[in-house]
Amino acid sequence: MTDITQDTPSIGIFEKWLSVWVALAIFIGILAGQLYPELFALLAAIEYAHVNLVVAILIWAMVYPMMISVDFGSITHVADQPKGLMITLVVNWLIKPFTMALLGIVFFKYIYAGMMSASDADAYIAGLILLGAAPCTAMVFVWSQLTRGDANYTLVQVSVNDVIMIFAYAPIVALLLGVTNIPVPWDTLVLSVVLYIVVPLIVGIATRKLLLGRKNNTEAVSGFTAKLKPFSIIGLLTMVMLLFGFQGGVILAQPFLIVLIAIPLLLQSYGIFAVAYAAAWAMRVPFRIAAPCAMIGTSNFFELAVAVAISLFGLNSGAALATVVGVLVEVPVMLSLVAFANKTRDHFPQN
Repeated sequence: MTDITQDTPSIGIFEKWLSVWVALAIFIGILAGQLYPELFALLAAIEYAHVNLVVAILIWAMVYPMMISVDFGSITHVADQPKGLMITLVVNWLIKPFTMALLGIVFFKYIYAGMMSASDADAYIAGLILLGAAPCTAMVFVWSQLTRGDANYTLVQVSVNDVIMIFAYAPIVALLLGVTNIPVPWDTLVLSVVLYIVVPLIVGIATRKLLLGRKNNTEAVSGFTAKLKPFSIIGLLTMVMLLFGFQGGVILAQPFLIVLIAIPLLLQSYGIFAVAYAAAWAMRVPFRIAAPCAMIGTSNFFELAVAVAISLFGLNSGAALATVVGVLVEVPVMLSLVAFANKTRDHFPQN
């Protein structure tokens, strides 16, 4: 068997202790929100066209470095290992959004009936839909690295997903919100997609082209994104602090509500991973591709989901709270799945 410990990039302190940093950010955010409510009210008021500018800046700080790394030229290599990409696309766009909506309806319309008002239930379902329709594009590189996945193939999968997301995210969200009888503000939804996907992607492509130059200098791209990485990390942790600061009062007052929201999210995450991972095993997909392709469907582009929830429904809405709970659930869930994948590595082809 190939020695998988060789030629493997080292895991940085951020990735290694990711759950610790996020937990600290959550704690600090909730504490700060209770101690300085006026400050958080001021930050919440800084918005234009229903878009909170503080959150927007932080999301751009997180997404921009990732967009520079996206190489759309790699899409030409999709035929090299078509099975892994096929699993990713089927799970992300034909299964995941709809199972998340279904779980939301089952739990909040039926199982939790009587525990909350109908309007609150609709808001939480909307937040779950926004999460379910946004496959991971940034953190998946971390999960891929932790499973020693094929970085180039992960890049192919992310690139294809980003192209699809530009055109599919808004229609899928609108369709599912309509199915649950939640009003769809199309102008705000389209604006959110443009702001948080299209604009960073265009700027990222332009930056990449400039860095590559005429000599296709990929080292320049890697060096530049490495310099930006601290800002991306700061953006992530600051956004987590802000979100939990905004929602801290609700979380402290209704901790049981967080559990109620987390249950369908947990079922969705582990269920989607099981489907994708089992399909990869059945189709004899090499582990270096199987693990990341299952992770992409399981993880969420929560940065986008949070931003769209805030734009559509407001900072203090139930939809925004549901996406924030998604952040809370995602890190420990994904780390547990990384551990499971690594333990079952030998059940997959290694080449």
